[in-house]
Amino acid sequence: MKMKKVLLTVVAGAMMFTAVGFGGTAAHAATTPKQVEVLLNTVKMKFPDAKPFQDGQGSVMVPIRFVSEALGAKVTYSKTDKVSKVGIKSKDHMVDMTIGQTAAIVDGQKKDYGTQIILKENRTFVPLRLVSEGLGQKVEWDKIGRWVWIGSREFRSTDDKQFKLLPLSDFKAYSKSDFTFMTIKDQKYTGIKVIKTSDLPIKLQDGQIIYSIEMKNKNEEEFLVIRSSQRGTPIDLLIKGDFAKGRNHIDSMFINNGDKTGTGFYPVLSRSDKFQNGDYIQNYDWTKFRIKNADYIMIQDGDLQEYGVALVNPFK
Repeated sequence: MKMKKVLLTVVAGAMMFTAVGFGGTAAHAATTPKQVEVLLNTVKMKFPDAKPFQDGQGSVMVPIRFVSEALGAKVTYSKTDKVSKVGIKSKDHMVDMTIGQTAAIVDGQKKDYGTQIILKENRTFVPLRLVSEGLGQKVEWDKIGRWVWIGSREFRSTDDKQFKLLPLSDFKAYSKSDFTFMTIKDQKYTGIKVIKTSDLPIKLQDGQIIYSIEMKNKNEEEFLVIRSSQRGTPIDLLIKGDFAKGRNHIDSMFINNGDKTGTGFYPVLSRSDKFQNGDYIQNYDWTKFRIKNADYIMIQDGDLQEYGVALVNPFK
């Protein structure tokens, strides 16, 4: 086994944690609020125009029509004089709302939600709790990802048929590093499953869940930031015709989110790039690498015993 592979394996093994407990202290860096996302049965919903948002009171507001129709409910609109009303009817529930009011009639009972039902960008926005009570759905607010979870939490898996197994020959241009397409037991992968950020969150086979990946700057240094259910998973940045750039998270920067997920910070630039297939290249200029140079982000999860998982680089 090559020296770099050994290093990745040892570091990954030392930093593993289970979904039961991560260790470490919960902490959250102050950042500019991201766009609110709505996930229906763990799949992100696409809104053609008006997007969900969090208002000044902290209430999460969602465009009720798209959510209702995705759940199989019918939406009606009516206007009498200057009063606009919205109705929602599903198999088991009926909701009547008036634009500008904080209350709604849910299955014949008046309920006050403390936040006005509003018309914005020609869409009716309602408080998140109304979706739960009005449509009988389990709804959760994920403050870490700024996600609205609606319905089940059964995650899609890379084992699912929609994710095609591609032959290793398709990745020949990235095979300069010996270890890139091998399991932790030094066995060649049977192939590669390619995923995109739009597929996240996703479970890797029957193992860890990758929730999100983004770029952040800290102290004038760039980091890939990955939220997942497992700590310290190594990654490889795949560059066509070049050696893979192996990265491990900085353990001192790790954030325990307190919700069975953790956030790891992976430096974009690393002196470890001087090691290429176990050989130390003294004069190699590791500072010239840019994240846009990589085509894929390979997730080197030790539990992946059959195929590899490569994420299309969203930062090109």
